[in-house]
Amino acid sequence: MQNLKDKVAAVTGAASGIGRMLAVNLAKEGCEVAIADLDQAGLEETANMIDDKKIKVSTHLVDVANRDQVYQFADDVQTQHNRVDIIINNAGVGLSETLEDVKYEDFDWLLGINLWGVIYGSKAFLPYLKQRPEANIVNISSVHGLFTNRNVGPYCTSKFAVRGFTLALTQELKNTSVKVSCVHPGGIKTNIVRNTRFYKGSNPDMTHADAVAGFDKLAHTSADKAAQIIIRGVKKNKARILVGFDAHVYALTQRLFPNLWQRLMSRL
Repeated sequence: MQNLKDKVAAVTGAASGIGRMLAVNLAKEGCEVAIADLDQAGLEETANMIDDKKIKVSTHLVDVANRDQVYQFADDVQTQHNRVDIIINNAGVGLSETLEDVKYEDFDWLLGINLWGVIYGSKAFLPYLKQRPEANIVNISSVHGLFTNRNVGPYCTSKFAVRGFTLALTQELKNTSVKVSCVHPGGIKTNIVRNTRFYKGSNPDMTHADAVAGFDKLAHTSADKAAQIIIRGVKKNKARILVGFDAHVYALTQRLFPNLWQRLMSRL
């Protein structure tokens, strides 16, 4: 999809972070945007950040873990914009706890947003996307969809699953007008770690504040830059989009030395 002008993109998790900047940068390309989140105030802030007031922006209060709400979101976008060309399943949350001790309620909460939100979004929008001469499904995984770390097992589980779902969907839609991208961001300057449900870090003495401070030191890519990279990838119909220099390093190292990399990450 080389030209985004006059296209319509739906973006989940758009009240902040990467989702917000995706909406802003898509609008700069001349693309109408339908933005969804549970944070109504955040959605309004995102809408107000779009400078070109000629660009149509619709806001939608959606819990992506709720199948009915996601399907209603797809219907509403089609009704309000008369078409939809891109769905970006971006909404995501974090959880820091061992797999042994994680509560099922917390695991269900995380999978509902990170995995089922992607599945619902892809399936709900697909019938509308297939009506278009060209369309895109963009699912946000993570570098933790490429390798694992201790005490973020639930998060890794969801992101590996997003990767597998997206790769399979890519194969199934190969001969259609719908292109599929799986996105693997590295350390992006967002609030995901601050908003993480934190129980235990990767060492016994780590606090939530320590985890936030450590992440802030490692996160070198801004949400704005991440959004620009993703949009460039969508315009090239790239099946895999790595976001940030660290993501490229992680992906290459994991591919060349998978066992060594896993052992190294467990020590870190």
